[in-house]
Parts: sequence; C-alpha cells; structure tokens
Amino acid sequence: MEDKFSAALRQTAQLMDRELDALLPESTNPEWQLHDAMRYAVLSGGKRLRAFLVIQCADLFDVAREYSVPVACALEIMHTYSLVHDDLPCMDDDDLRRGVPTVHKKFDETLAVLAGDALQTLAFEILADPKTHPSGSVRAELVRKLAQAAGGHGMVGGQTMDIYANASEISVPVITRLQQLKTGALIAFACEAGAILGHAAPAQITSLRAYAHDLGLAFQITDDILDVEGESTEMGKATRKDVDAGKATFVSLLGLEKAKIHANMLAGQASNHLSIFRNNADLLRDAATFTVQRKK
Repeated sequence: MEDKFSAALRQTAQLMDRELDALLPESTNPEWQLHDAMRYAVLSGGKRLRAFLVIQCADLFDVAREYSVPVACALEIMHTYSLVHDDLPCMDDDDLRRGVPTVHKKFDETLAVLAGDALQTLAFEILADPKTHPSGSVRAELVRKLAQAAGGHGMVGGQTMDIYANASEISVPVITRLQQLKTGALIAFACEAGAILGHAAPAQITSLRAYAHDLGLAFQITDDILDVEGESTEMGKATRKDVDAGKATFVSLLGLEKAKIHANMLAGQASNHLSIFRNNADLLRDAATFTVQRKK
C-alpha cells in the first residue's frame, strides 16, 4: 500500500513529465539535434524532489498550481542542466545517469555542453514569462533568487570547490560549505520559491530557509553514504567513484556510522523547523525522512 508521501512524490513526477514534455516539444527545425538532447536529458526520469518541494512549499500559502508548477519545471530544468555538465569528461566523467547513458555518451560532448547551456536559459525564460505569475516583481524575485542559487556563490561555486579542492585540506566545515553551495542552493531555492509565490511573512521564510539548509545537507550526506553502500544497478549511476578517486566526502571525514547519525539528526532538525506550519507541512516532514531513508 503506497503511503501518502510516496503517492504525492510519484504524482509530482508524473506531473513534471507531462509539463516538461509540453515545454520541450520534438522539433523538426534545423537545430533539432539540440532539442533532441534537451528532451533526452530532461525526460530521463528522476525523483523530481526539487519540484515537489516547490509545489509543497507553495501549497502552504494556498498558491494556485498554475503558478507553482511552472516554477517547479524551471527548477527541474536548471537542475538537469547542472547534471548534464556535471557528467562531462572534464567534470565527473560519468557514463550513466538515472540508469541510461549520459547526454555526452548518447550524443556527443559538444551537444551536451550546448544542451546544458540552452536548458539553463530556458529555466529563466519560464520564470520571466507573465504566464508564470501575474506580478512582475514576483517573477523578478524568482529570477534573482534562482540566479543566485545557480551561480558563482551557489551551485557553480560549489562545483568549482569540488573540482579544485585538495582532498587532504578539506575539513568538515569546508565540505559543509561546498555542499551547501553545490547541492543545497537549489534545494533552498525550491523552498523559498514557494514562499515568494505566497508572499510569506518573514518568520515563515526563516523557517523554510532553515528547513532547506538542514534538508540539503542531509540529502548530500546520504548521497555520500549511498556512494559507498549503494549498488550501481539500483542507483542508476556508477558508485564508489569518490572512494576510488580519494575524494573527501562526509563519509571519509566522519566515518560511515557517524555520517548516518549526522544525516538523521539533520533530517530531524529540518522537520522541527516546520513547527510554525503545524500539520500543513506533514508532507515536507516526510520529505526529510525520505531524504535519509532513500536507496538511490
């Protein structure tokens, strides 16, 4: 019997697949190869957890789905661009993503770079579209926040740290900062986007930011744990790459058992930050539990 959270996450994934398919129609234009690569990247599955967070946080403020769903799509598209570039030979050099060949393996490296570039700009195009929200100031704030989350002081900054950091010099505070940027920044945007759409009060925004902070770290620590304990067939991507590369992770710095304890502590803290929303945030609390219990 499927529980309420699993059903809601599955329904969000199905909704995203329909909406993203419509946003990225098949093309017969001369640049069709680019659109094929974009569609392949975006429609290759995934949990759609970031989209789920956008919609659930917006639901806290009774935001119409006609506004929260496009924002969720924009975030999924931005996240997908980051994965396409992250998988490139000059980055993590991965052959599999979500159980299928990565974009540069399915097509080629050039098309993967261009598809990532086009996906990034499409995300901002969606947020700036008047159909996404009638208020120009809301749209502008969404664009600004996503640019910050994805840029040099967000995801790209964290990726830079990840690539160029000397593993022997990385401490727990340093890797925490790295992952807050690389993984946590888009998760933080997902939660804050719902607050922006809902014109949330300062105390409500603070609660969602704190929730996102702890959720993002719990998510990344669990990723590090799964890289050690997970099976590539279940994960849909190569495992033990960080270990084999001698890369610093939460597991290498804390040890496996302490990493698990820390992830569970963060998930609990994330849930506690939502007390201001009472029972209305139960699905978000479930998301925190899911984050540390997932197997892929």
